[in-house]
Order: sequence, then structure tokens, then C-alpha cells
Amino acid sequence: MAENTQILGVKQKALAINLDKRTYGTFAEIGAGQEVAAHFFKAGAASQTIAKTMSAYDMTFSDAIYGAEPGNRYVTQSRLLKMISREFGLLDERLTEKRGKETLFFAYANTLTTINFKKDNEGHGWMGIQFQLSPNTKPNECILHVRLLDNDANLQQQAVGTLGVNLIYACLYRNTNPEDIITTLTEEIDKGRIEIDMFRLKGPDFEHVDNRILALQLVKNKMTRSALFGPSGEVLQASDVFYKKNILAYRGRFRPFTLLNQDMYHRGIEQFKKEEGVTNENLITVAELTLFNLQSGSETGELNYKDFIDRVEILCSLGYTVLISDYQGYYRLASYLSRFTKNKIGIILGIYNLADIFSSNLYNKLKGGILEAFGMLFGGNAKLYVYPANNFETGNLYNCENFKTSKEVEHLFKHLKEQNKIEDIKHFDIDLLRIMSDDAFKMISTGKTGWENMVPPEVAATIKEKKLFGYN
Repeated sequence: MAENTQILGVKQKALAINLDKRTYGTFAEIGAGQEVAAHFFKAGAASQTIAKTMSAYDMTFSDAIYGAEPGNRYVTQSRLLKMISREFGLLDERLTEKRGKETLFFAYANTLTTINFKKDNEGHGWMGIQFQLSPNTKPNECILHVRLLDNDANLQQQAVGTLGVNLIYACLYRNTNPEDIITTLTEEIDKGRIEIDMFRLKGPDFEHVDNRILALQLVKNKMTRSALFGPSGEVLQASDVFYKKNILAYRGRFRPFTLLNQDMYHRGIEQFKKEEGVTNENLITVAELTLFNLQSGSETGELNYKDFIDRVEILCSLGYTVLISDYQGYYRLASYLSRFTKNKIGIILGIYNLADIFSSNLYNKLKGGILEAFGMLFGGNAKLYVYPANNFETGNLYNCENFKTSKEVEHLFKHLKEQNKIEDIKHFDIDLLRIMSDDAFKMISTGKTGWENMVPPEVAATIKEKKLFGYN
């Protein structure tokens, strides 16, 4: 379908779809009213677009239509996928013979929960659409997870209605560039009202799309502070992955992933597993790339998508789950992870990053300064695992035993160390301390040899096979 780049209001978008004689579909909405379908009815000419609307609020009715959900959880991705698959299948079954040659079918659905009367829950949910861009073709699929941040249920429902219309309009008319779909989603929704923390687009018309790039664009466009994907590149939703887990995070530039990075990761995992209650079954490890680190890898400060994918290809090839975030401060990372679990949180970092954490001037924008930041960082079950380095001045080993802070925070460091909130990583490979990822990157990009000895063998093979980091 031809792209329309004109910015329209939500009523205009609904009317434009209604007046397009090619589009025809169904709406199935659970949990926040039929807010999306309502826009199409109010816009006029809805009979040209809507084959059916429905809202199966009762669990028994819903299960009879879509099947039961494990644990009786209905605001889930699996429920959404059942909804759009069934509704599109019914369109195909009942109407293809009659009008399939000239019609583009779509099935939109959502399953959401809004804030309750006591305001002690979080409004959130899933919405998605299966849609055709050519008649008689297999459908494409676009789904997202949204957090509803308004402090009023009616306002949250209003945001859902606008977001749903934007999603349908973007998929049908702004699909030439997938990033345009993303930027269209929040039109007419004020900043701070919603957060889209998961987005996936796939199908015969979007085989060229890399959803990892779209995850990065969510963070870049400030539609979320973080995005997550797994080793095979599949986009993940954080609460599904982190819920009630012990989480170990390792932040780095990974440009490229070196033997030093590998040793930090493995030694950190070894020590984290010694914590009470941490087992292989309830542990999730994640490699984190911050937006700041991705931008600092560019001479212009702009995001280089090729450079981003190069780093991600390495991490995914090693089997890591990857988190992209806009949490420059470690305290914000810990606060984010603590949203999903009451269990233990571990963060692996180098000794020079620890020095940054104890720099009071980094917290000038916080009312409570460094104490507020440390309350967020260490207030829960978070613990720092610190990897040593060579002291640039003396050439000796630099770790928590000889770590120096300013006088004003010296007592804080001592207290946290005594409370077992900060711990040196032990049994490290001292020969790896000489490895600098910047040196390896420069050697790769300039065609020099010897960098292969600075990275794991599988990383070297991937760099050569996929021509990463300018390797030629």
C-alpha cells in the first residue's frame, strides 16, 4: 500500500482507513474497553472497514473462543497472538472467496489492564495486528507491549485508543521505512503517558527488517528507556524474562568482545552463583549496551547502526541476552532491574567504573545527591562485582583493597564493602589485564594482525566470517 507521510489526527487516520475501499478487518479488544474500534465508528463510514468487533471480557467466554492460558494470565503476548491469528483466520476463511482478490484484510487485537481504583497496580498490555499489503498473500504481523503511565484509568484508555489507531495506520500506510512505523505510534500522545518497551515486525513484506535495529530505535526515540533481545535476535519483553529471577548484568562497550570481557563475565557468574538462593534455574545473565556507549563509539556522536549490529552479532553468537538501555548511571540500571524481581541483582564492572560511581559530581541533578543514587543502587538486593586492573601510575594491581575515594565518600565505600555490597572478583587471569578493546578494534579496522590473540576464538571466527568492525 502506498505510503502517506502526511501527519494526521487520530480521527483523520481512522476516517482515511474507513474510506479506503481496499481495507477490511476485525477488532478484538480485552480489558480497556473497545477504545480503538470506537474511533473508527465515530469517524464515519465504518461499515466499509469493519467486519466485526468483539470484546470477550468473561474468562469463560474468552477461553471458549481462544483457548485457556497457563496460570489464567490474560494480559500476555500468547493471548494476543491467539487473538489476532484466530480473527485473521476467520476473515480468510469466510471472505477470501467473496472479496479476497481486491481486499487487504487485517485483524487488530489488544489485551490490556488499566490502573485500578486503589492505584496499586500498573497499567500495561499487548496490542498487535496481522495485515496484508497485497491481496491473497500471507499476512504480516506487528505486535508491541505498552506501559500506561497516566494516573487515571480513563486517560489510560484514551491513550490506548490513540495508540491502536496509530498502529493500524502506520502498518497500512507508513510501512516503507519501519522506523516511520515506530515514530508514528506516539503521534497525538503526550510524552510521559506511555512507554513502548517491546516492538516486533515480521512477515513476507518485512523479511529485510532487523528487529534489533527497531529495538535500538525505541530507545533512541525515547519511547522507552530499555529494550531486550535474545541470542537468536528475537525481541523480548523484560517482565517475561526477568520476572522473579536472580539477574546478573554486565555493562560494556564490547567493541569487540575480548578475552578480558569473557573472563570478567565468567568469573562474575562464578561468584554470583555462590550467593544464597542463586541457581542455574533461576538465574538470567544479560550483556548491556548503553546508548551513551553506542554513541561514544562514533566520531560524530551519532548512532552507527552497522557498528551496533557488529557488537550485537558477537554477543548473540556467544549466546548472550542483550539489553540496550538509556540508563547511563549504574544506579538507574539497578533501579530498573529491581522492578521485575525481589531476588538478587548482580552487576559486573571494572575498578575504574567503580571510581566513577563514587564521584559525587555525577549526582548533582539528584535532590539527594550521591545518597539518593546509592539508595537506588544498593537499596534492594544489588551487589557489585569488581574486576581489577593494572594501576596506570604504579603498575601494581588495582582493586577494592587499595581503592581510593575522596574523603567525603570514603566512609560510604567502607560501609558498603563491610556490608558485602561490593566484592572483588577473584581467580581472574592476570595476563588478560593488558588487553584493551580499543587496541583490538584499531588492529581489526586497519588490517593489522595479532588481534586474534585478544579475543575468544569463536569471536575471531565471527568477525572474519561476517566482516565485522571493518575487517577486510
